[in-house]
Amino acid sequence: MELKEALLKRRSCRKFLNKKVEDNIVKELMMAAMSGPSACNKKPWKFFIVTNEEKLAKLRFAGRSFNFNSPMHIVVCGDTTNTVTNKVEDYWIQDCSSSIENILLMATSLGLGTCWCGVFPMEDRIKAIREILNIDETLIPLGLIHVGYPDCELEERTQYDESNVFYI
Repeated sequence: MELKEALLKRRSCRKFLNKKVEDNIVKELMMAAMSGPSACNKKPWKFFIVTNEEKLAKLRFAGRSFNFNSPMHIVVCGDTTNTVTNKVEDYWIQDCSSSIENILLMATSLGLGTCWCGVFPMEDRIKAIREILNIDETLIPLGLIHVGYPDCELEERTQYDESNVFYI
């Protein structure tokens, strides 16, 4: 699949088949995630691949995505001990957001469906996900991605709007 096609086909999916995402595909997603830009090449990302049904159920509740039935979640966290200035307001948000978009596009190109659910800066979600995954305060969950084979047909689209473009 060409990049333009993946960009137009990438849509949020909320219904998934009961089919495991193969390990080799998970590795491709992680390779895509870690190929993105990173401020000063710090790479402050950490990825938690969750397939345990009990943990998935708790994460669905924590992420307010009760009705999604994805067989896998990827929780993307920023490691505040590995940033340019080691501060919460550092560039880890941009770095991890870039890695999330790479995951979404790669997943689309591989025939998977995804839905990115925001976590940061919602303190209740951050706390709940830290507890569920048993991660410490230096890692900040930025987003939770539902991943799986889609059980729905999503229309290709563009959201281009010329009125939002300014030439100077």
